[in-house]
Amino acid sequence: MVDRNTLVDYCNTLLASDAFNDYCPNGLQVEGTQQVQRIVTGVTASQDLLDAAVAAQADLLLVHHGYFWKGESAPVTGIKQRRLKTLLSNDLNLLAYHLPLDVHAELGNNVQLAKLLGWQVRGPLELGNPRSVGLVGELPQAQTGEQLAQALAAALGRAPLFIAGHQRAVKRIAWCTGAAQGYIDKAIAQGVDAFVTGEVSEPTVHAARENGINFYAAGHHATERYGVQALGEHLAQQFGLEHRFIDMDNPV
Repeated sequence: MVDRNTLVDYCNTLLASDAFNDYCPNGLQVEGTQQVQRIVTGVTASQDLLDAAVAAQADLLLVHHGYFWKGESAPVTGIKQRRLKTLLSNDLNLLAYHLPLDVHAELGNNVQLAKLLGWQVRGPLELGNPRSVGLVGELPQAQTGEQLAQALAAALGRAPLFIAGHQRAVKRIAWCTGAAQGYIDKAIAQGVDAFVTGEVSEPTVHAARENGINFYAAGHHATERYGVQALGEHLAQQFGLEHRFIDMDNPV
């Protein structure tokens, strides 16, 4: 068991959360019980995940997608009221890390995705940015575009949307988990053979085809399951806590 504030301070320091100008607050978003023994992790703090965390008798829910995003409606009504009521009535802490969890060099979503697929990290996608969200690297061995699509499907449990931009072998790749289709221009500038992210927009298809780069939309949820699991396991080992990852299916 660990004091909640000790755990939160540790996470804030580990992930350097104060260094990010993010779209939401990082760290403790909803305060619950002071003592933490059971942690549940998940991608998004949806109502289904809240209910599952309560059923698991969790003291703290740790997620990548929490609440209070910039530009969202302020009134506590509808699903916002129901979600907050669930947390507060069950004394359940909500801890959320967005960009800090994408970027972290050991526990981050992008590094963990590379670990899952066996990709070798070579550098940042955003040149000159010490906190680059995306990464550039290499496959262990060259593959066809279709073989890379099959590897993603096998690892993530869903078939990616594959836009073929060329017919050559794929060796150098760039990737950025989540909704990073707009980063395709940075991947093109790096001269890689393929760019992998979670989502796709209509212009992305043309950018891939006209610039000769393979593009893969492998799922926002599917590509961002792994950082929060790694962080949960790290905390369990560091503080002797119980940890359980609960995956709520999301096809996007």
